[in-house]
Parts: sequence; structure tokens; C-alpha cells
Amino acid sequence: MAMATVMSRAQYGLEAPPVRVEVDLASGLPKFTIVGLPEAVVKESKDRVRAAIENCGFTFPAGRIIVNLSPAELPKEGGRFDLPIAIGILLASAQIPPGPLDDFELYGELSLSGELRCVRGTLPAAVAAARAQRCMLVPLSNASEAALVPGCRIAAAAHLLEVVAHALGTRALPVQRGVPPPPASSAGPDLCEVRGQALVKRALEIAAAGQHSLLMIGPPGTGKSMLAQRLPGLLPLMSEAEALEVAAVRSAANITTPVALWRVRPFRQPHHTSSAVALVGGGGHPRPGEISLAHRGVLFLDELPEFDRRVLESLREPLETGVVLISRAARQVEFPAEFQFVAAMNPCPCGYLGDPRGQCRCSAEQIRRYRGRLSGPLLDRLDLHVAVPQVPARLLRGQSDLPETSAIVARRVMQARCIQQQRQSLTNARLDHRQVERFCRATPPALRLLDRAATTLGLSARSYHRILKVSRTIADLAGAEEIDPAHLAEAMALRRLDRGSG
Repeated sequence: MAMATVMSRAQYGLEAPPVRVEVDLASGLPKFTIVGLPEAVVKESKDRVRAAIENCGFTFPAGRIIVNLSPAELPKEGGRFDLPIAIGILLASAQIPPGPLDDFELYGELSLSGELRCVRGTLPAAVAAARAQRCMLVPLSNASEAALVPGCRIAAAAHLLEVVAHALGTRALPVQRGVPPPPASSAGPDLCEVRGQALVKRALEIAAAGQHSLLMIGPPGTGKSMLAQRLPGLLPLMSEAEALEVAAVRSAANITTPVALWRVRPFRQPHHTSSAVALVGGGGHPRPGEISLAHRGVLFLDELPEFDRRVLESLREPLETGVVLISRAARQVEFPAEFQFVAAMNPCPCGYLGDPRGQCRCSAEQIRRYRGRLSGPLLDRLDLHVAVPQVPARLLRGQSDLPETSAIVARRVMQARCIQQQRQSLTNARLDHRQVERFCRATPPALRLLDRAATTLGLSARSYHRILKVSRTIADLAGAEEIDPAHLAEAMALRRLDRGSG
């Protein structure tokens, strides 16, 4: 009888709990068993491991082989355990010596020839391995992703034979330390490319400065999508910690983070046919959805009323909490979802309500049903709702309006964000009710104006506080200490649905 233990990690949401891969060899009739709550993909590793070991010229042990993936109550899925199982069998059968791989955590799916293939969720495992001060041994295709974690020690191999050569001491695998790349300098879409729409650009600047949600309402072809796509260019670059969070979510969804997008805020634009699971996340083995992939960035939903109503209602809690909790019978998984929500819609089914040329042929009942697809509680959670009118033809022909570039607006946004960080350590959109009372101080005339508006328009408590938050952002952009009536008037003008107009 012989035993060997190899360390690895499972994936559980954005966590990477350690897993001990224990291999026991015993005499008896040939039998290969994997225990420890393995899923189907893990059970199939028996055939991949056997073929890889034999095709690499090693002897697959005869007799009983038991592989225990500990802890037993933790579900194991994916092909990441192929390499640790194969190495455990070679260690237990004394074909490679113990010692050289003791400090390593092993990951990798094996092909039948012994090649190492990439696995999902490398980044959360790299973060956990760095905290545990252990070295990772990963497939070559996963090395660049693991290297995003500062201080993580990484060894990369392309084939099982390279791992065996390291264990035998004939050719050691080089170990590198993770060093995040410098911030990306790639230029994205620029705000100056959108002609006209001065009011909407102002709303976009306010949304960027305070991390506010935004709904744009206008006929087709007015630039709603173009404006939304330029919002990330107004936002500050992410910090290293935020960039790692975003990269970890992408890794859990089996999406590689390109170096060109490092510290660039994500922009996600799912199609209106997306299901609730695609948007929020879930599945048998819960994976992050679009709202988590937009974490620290922008989630843009075009043609908002065309989304299924139940899908839209699932956004209400994440908009408030910044996280999404996916519950299953045996476990719960939490994914971050602190995204900036931007949406666009037409004023009516045909899109031309209010057009001076009289193109709209929608009845009042059709318009009512169309707008009824959006619930009041969801609209109440949106900070800004602005009209996007048709652009006059004269503005489309030249640079008559001398538009500002994204870089100019981004500097003002950054100054406002710095003011918020120094005052309250978070953006205005993230203030709770107690913080609103403390930090959103308004002058007496401004408060009287807000009280009259709340009574006249029948504002809910949530709308009341959101207007104060937007006003605080407008005051920050102006460098004002207190909110005055002009700031409040602009904030209320940017919530057109509160006034019963669409």
C-alpha cells in the first residue's frame, strides 16, 4: 500500500477553498475510484489521467486506486483536478520522488497525450494561493492570468512531462512573481464624436461624477447607444484592488482579461432576449451574470421595455445592495454587482411619439401598455431620466458646437470624485439615508424648493433622497459646499418621469 497527497483548490463562486487530493494504491482487482463529491467532469478524469500517464511513457499502477478529494462535502467540478490526480498517482507509485512539489498547488486539465489545458477560475485561486504563501503550478495558457495577482508565485508548464522533469530535478520550472501590468492607454469612443445633445452630455457627466444610474428616452437614431458607450471614457481608472475584483469575476465566468483592458472599467451590453440567469447569474454551478461582469463598470440595457419584466425586476435588489446572492438547495454563492446602470428606450412602440412631423401612429392604449412594461419601483431606483431629442441636420455637418472631448469631461469628473472621496469615502450614489442627511446639506431656500416639489409631484421617499444625491453631485462639479436652489432645480429637471412626461 502507498499514499500521496497533492494540494489544489476548488472554485466556489469567487472563493477558492483548498482541496487535498489524496491518492491511495492497494493490491486487489484493478479499480479506479474518485470520491469526495466529484461532478461528472471530475469522474471522467479517470480516463484522461490513465491515457495521459501511459502515453507519456509511465506505468499506470495495477490494483485498486482510490482518489479522495477532501473536504468531502465541498462539490468539485471542472477538469482542474486532472494534473494533481496524475501527479498523486505517480508519487504514490514511486515513479517520481516526493519533495520538489510539496510547496506547489497544482491545476490543469490533461489531454490524452499529456498536454496541459487551461482551466476556469485561475485568478481566485491565485489570490488564495498568494495569501497562503504557496506556489501555483498552472497550464502555460493560465500563467498570464495568475500573474495579475501581485506577489503570487507561479510556475507554468505546457505538458505533464515538464512537471515530471521538475519533480525529478532534470529541468526545473522557472518560478515568476505576479506583477500587474501598467494601466491601459487605449483610446475608446470619444464624447466629441456625438453631435448636439448638450443636455444629455451634461446628464452623462453628472452620472459619471456621482456613479448615478441613467435612463435615456428618445426616438431611434438620436445617439442613445453612442452616448452610453462613451460613459466608461469619463470614469476614473480602477485601482489595482478593483481591477483584481473585476478580473476575478471574469475568470469565474471563464473570460480572460486582456492586458489592453487592465484597469479599464467594463462595459456590458446584453441583448434584450437575455434570460434572468444570463443577466443575474446562476445555473447548476452558479456563475456570474452580466450584472456581475459589469462590476465596477457600466451595464447598458438598450430597448429597455423589450426585456422580460421578470428579468428587469431581478435588477432591483442588486441596484440597491451592490451584490447578488444566488441560492441553491445545498449552498449559496455571492457575486459582487456594484455596477452603474444605464438604459435607453423609445417614447412609444414605434419610437416617434412627439415627433413634429407626425410620424407616430400609436394609440394611447398602446403607449400605456408599452410604458407599463417598466414597473414603478424600478423607475424609482433610477437617478436620472432624460429626453434625447432628434439632432438638427445643421449640427451633423460640421463642428459648429465645438464639443468637449472625453478627456476634458473626465478631468471634471475626477475632481468631483476626489471631493466625494475626501468627504465621505464613497460616491454620492452609494450614500445611505443617514449619510444623505449628513453630507447632502442644502440651503434653506433649496430645502423649501425640494419640499414644494415633493408635495406637488408626489415624490416617494426614495425619489426625494435620490434628488438630493444628484444635487450633491452637481454641487461637487461646481465646487460648492452646500446645495443651492440651482443645483436642486437641475437635478429635478433631469428626472422627467417624476413630472409625468416620457
